[in-house]
Amino acid sequence: MTEIIEQGQRARQSARKLALLETSQKNDLLATIAAALRANSTAIMTENAKDLAVAAENGVTEPMMARLRLDENAIEIISQGVEQVMKLADPVGEGVNAWTNEAGLKIAEERVPFGVVAIIYESRPNVTVDAAVLCLKAGNATILRGGKEAIHSNRALVKVIQAALRAFGLEEAVQLVQSTERASAKQLMQLNGYVDVLIPRGSAGLIQTVVQEATIPVIETGTGNCHIYVDASADQAQAEAIIINAKVQRPSACNAVETVLVHEAIAATFLPGLLTKLQQKGIEIRGDETVQSLNESIVPATIHDYETEFLDLIIAIKVVDSTATAMNHIERYSTKHSEAILTNSYADAQLFKKGVDAAVVYVNASTRFTDGFEFGFGAEIGISTQKLHARGPMGLTQLTSVKYVVSGDGQIRH
Repeated sequence: MTEIIEQGQRARQSARKLALLETSQKNDLLATIAAALRANSTAIMTENAKDLAVAAENGVTEPMMARLRLDENAIEIISQGVEQVMKLADPVGEGVNAWTNEAGLKIAEERVPFGVVAIIYESRPNVTVDAAVLCLKAGNATILRGGKEAIHSNRALVKVIQAALRAFGLEEAVQLVQSTERASAKQLMQLNGYVDVLIPRGSAGLIQTVVQEATIPVIETGTGNCHIYVDASADQAQAEAIIINAKVQRPSACNAVETVLVHEAIAATFLPGLLTKLQQKGIEIRGDETVQSLNESIVPATIHDYETEFLDLIIAIKVVDSTATAMNHIERYSTKHSEAILTNSYADAQLFKKGVDAAVVYVNASTRFTDGFEFGFGAEIGISTQKLHARGPMGLTQLTSVKYVVSGDGQIRH
């Protein structure tokens, strides 16, 4: 029997125990984990330094290094995130709907845990803690399979979490696949009978591999090739500030803007200032012919640039002749994550909202708000870009299913 199958069996046993816990008991688990993370911060940072050293040797970019780095501040933020999840309402047992049918049966629809949630992800060790505590609060056991980039960090974090859970007899409610070989990921993708749902987080390649090869249900969390369209009627000062925020504040995030589309009516007045300010922030700009004509240092944009989630200090800019043209561009290149229009036209805003197919559509705001915390969900498990079960930021409620509880007093069907 392989190690991953054994982990699946242990997770299934833990899930049965978790399903019986009251909210207060789950919150006690999380409080213990938060305290343990703080108490073991030095040991966690020591292991994280090993991952950082390997990343530096491999020439990893600074935005990606930032995703990987765990210092005292990062660990404190992660610990506070655990405590924020404690404060969130427990969805388990929540009544979704209830009615009495003609036979006098009382039918109630209630939220219940999935059971066992598996998560395959890359490079970001904070996901290890976010995923574990969200699953625990929603009553789920979890099997985590991180990437080789953060293996030392992930092992340290799960070791701390398991030690905290040991006092509750639930040490195996959170488990880490120790191997980073591709074979281990594939085996987890096909762990039928043990895993109820699989959630991939990471690059487009990883997500598509999981979607194509998994034999268990998958909730697809998508990459973020996000767009901002600046309409002719937009407040140009406001638009400039939004674009700079969406690109610069955290370029390695999946909700950072990657392509800006600008209406041709304002290109000559709006773009020169925007281009200069982006360049002052260290952004490499890849533009079409119109954009290039406004600044000689612009790199010519290619179809590949419009297709790419840069996750870096790079942005593509294109001039379009209408809202409809902007929407057509987005339809072709969007990963259906987050899309924004900046406009003072009610008609154009309505057209964009109705016509753009994405998990989150913005009017006059930065795409950086697509986040479980910003939406009031607490830490998130990911941003779902699919349409079945969950879409957008996935918090506690999205980590549950439902069941029907039917109460009667002897009814039989005739």
